Amino acid sequence: MTQVISDVDDTLKSSGGVKIGDIALGGIDVQYERGDFYPGVFQFMLELSRSTGDRSYPPKVAILTARAEEFKVALQLKEKSKLAVAFRKTGEAEGIRNWGLGPVLYGSVAEWVNQSKKGLRKFSNFERLIEQDPTGTIFQYVYVGDTGELDQEAGETMLREYPEVVKAVFLHVVSETPYPVIPSPKLINGRPIVFFRTYVGAASKACQLGLISETAMMNVVKAAQESLEQTSRTSEKWQDLYRDVGDAYRTISINS
Repeated sequence: MTQVISDVDDTLKSSGGVKIGDIALGGIDVQYERGDFYPGVFQFMLELSRSTGDRSYPPKVAILTARAEEFKVALQLKEKSKLAVAFRKTGEAEGIRNWGLGPVLYGSVAEWVNQSKKGLRKFSNFERLIEQDPTGTIFQYVYVGDTGELDQEAGETMLREYPEVVKAVFLHVVSETPYPVIPSPKLINGRPIVFFRTYVGAASKACQLGLISETAMMNVVKAAQESLEQTSRTSEKWQDLYRDVGDAYRTISINS
């Protein structure tokens, strides 16, 4: 079975680039408003989750977040939160009940004070998570994070230390300026790190890697387009999406 592991801020939803002084409150993305969910994100997570094993009972998504456990009363991801509800509704639309948020592993105030420790904390939490399957015979993992909060450091360490169970790392490219450069993919221990701007782009790369089917990829395209229906077609959001939708259709052409 494939379990998706995800960050929250700037991965599932935008931080809005809000800061207190020089400290970012969750991330650096200013393309979307704070709290906005990224188009197609939940469909992408579902398609990865049901890509192997019993499609009717995909594993829930595990969360590795830098949010401080000491502030859990205010920052806890609850079953009634907008995030949990959005996950659940995505599954229900596909006839899958009770899919969505799984275990949530938090950071601490120490990483808020010393931001450079966030990557290490997320990797340590990953090691706690995989204790659920110490033999590595039940679960394999795909990690989805972003380029704003040392998720790349965490993902690269996962691939260096556990390439036998981590199938891939996907990193959402976020920026404080428009149209950021998207880094080229790279391999660590034969496992890919993929950088993407939209979840359609992530789905295209996942399809090219054989992680999801063409049908699953197009499900993400449909979900992303629907979520931007009320947004101006001339916006940067649509320009990014148009580019990646083109890549999705090229992927189908290549495979035909």
